Amino acid sequence: MQSPRHPSRKLTIIAQDPGVRVKGEILTAQVDVPAEPLLPGPRGYRVQVIDYDASSASFHTPARIPSTKDRFLNASSSRLLKDPAFHAQNVYAIAMRTLARFEFALGRRVGWGFSGHQLQIAPHAFAGPNAFYSPRDRMLAFGYFPGRKGTVYTCLSHDVVAHETAHALLDGLRRRYMEPSSPDQGAFHEGFSDLVALLSVFSLPRVVESLLGPKRLQASRLTPERLRSSVLFSLAEQMGEEIAGARGMPLRRSATLSPSPRLLKDPEFQEPHRRGEILVAAVMNAFLEIWRTRMRGLGRTFLDRERVAEEAATTASHLLTLCIRGLDYAPPTDILFSDFLSAILTADREIQPDDSRYQYRETLRQSFASYGIKPTSKGDHGVWEPPEKTVYTKQTHFESLQRSPEEVFGFLWENRASLGLYRDAHTAVQSVRPCLRIGPDGFLLRETVAEYVQKIKLRAAELRKLKIRRPNDMPLGHEVTLYGGGALIFNEFGQLKFHARNRIDNAGRQSARLAYLWENPHPGFAEIHRMRGSIGK
Repeated sequence: MQSPRHPSRKLTIIAQDPGVRVKGEILTAQVDVPAEPLLPGPRGYRVQVIDYDASSASFHTPARIPSTKDRFLNASSSRLLKDPAFHAQNVYAIAMRTLARFEFALGRRVGWGFSGHQLQIAPHAFAGPNAFYSPRDRMLAFGYFPGRKGTVYTCLSHDVVAHETAHALLDGLRRRYMEPSSPDQGAFHEGFSDLVALLSVFSLPRVVESLLGPKRLQASRLTPERLRSSVLFSLAEQMGEEIAGARGMPLRRSATLSPSPRLLKDPEFQEPHRRGEILVAAVMNAFLEIWRTRMRGLGRTFLDRERVAEEAATTASHLLTLCIRGLDYAPPTDILFSDFLSAILTADREIQPDDSRYQYRETLRQSFASYGIKPTSKGDHGVWEPPEKTVYTKQTHFESLQRSPEEVFGFLWENRASLGLYRDAHTAVQSVRPCLRIGPDGFLLRETVAEYVQKIKLRAAELRKLKIRRPNDMPLGHEVTLYGGGALIFNEFGQLKFHARNRIDNAGRQSARLAYLWENPHPGFAEIHRMRGSIGK
């Protein structure tokens, strides 16, 4: 969704995956992206497509996108599959649309997680069944590989492109989520990025309409089981089919994961991609329930396909905005799925206090609970509790607090006792972000979000003073690093509304983190993520 203040243009993309076809043709859509002057590539102010193939050490001719027309509108499937210029347009348009969704949800500009302003995208980066985000290279790299019916290009999957772009944006918002910490944090990047990909497809009503079937739909056939197993709820059909070597096997179909509180402790679900499916299943099953609730007003026997698709798009758009906006209300370090649940519940209540009509928050709570995930907050309905005592900024400094890390640090220092900061840790303010949120009914919410991190290095023998359990075989002289931090949410008058935090002296969390890291030495994020293409589940 684009802010009305900024002009947009329409560009053709592949709306789902080349393996999904309607009457033999690839399903396409025209999406709104910011209207900006583009250099060949295309190259804009936030995204640069550099079509270099490392496997053949060659460049494709930089694609040109005319400013007056979309030259791929109504193009044939064979042209879309074979034309490198369309491949370049596809990754550019999906990446920019995803960026626009994040900026609308958060109510501000969003930066990348590396030094620089432009994300580079290589649509034909290498020969191989994979795609990944590399913060070191400031790049999204998409592979290609031979399939049974021709070359499979990962850059043509809407799901894959949106997923990788979400990684890059999440890295810019919460850099420490890439660090090994717990099974949940390792899985969060994957699960969150899958949610962005899935909900982005559902937010295109014409696409949903095309995949639903006949114009008049039998209400009795729109059961949760049928919808969960449909192509709408899967990721990367073509890529998954080719990798798995079995027809109709998408890369992941998380929504079909049966609810069970035992999954979180199941050894199979300790692997990041697999565990991320639990998060996806919790949100997508809530989406399905809310969608079905909204459909009940459309009729009892036959439903109009267009109206059903509109209800899906409205529900998906709301949940996608909610999931992205929830990042501002989440702790900046060591996130758990339960933290994210409290964050999205809080974000939704702040912008839409009355949840009685479709009960988004209650449905989310119930869906997460079915997978054993309860809100971290013990406050009202899982929403973060306000600070124990009201803390105000000095009114003479509030204007600078909205943009100055130094001013926020001054606020932390003055209120360190009431905020529960650990005295001996190094404290750094990492960001200060004024936001203008827009609710579904046009309600405007002005907030300032500040993020700080605490860090301390100790010998294992010193953990005792914090009541943190030392792993049994960890040497007493072994050096460990503990992290803490919080997100401060200020209202437009300078009052602290919420403090979403993980404390350094939270003995339970820190003990669990150290035990996990000691027992499970982890590769870095890039190495974990590069394994994604080889997983045909």
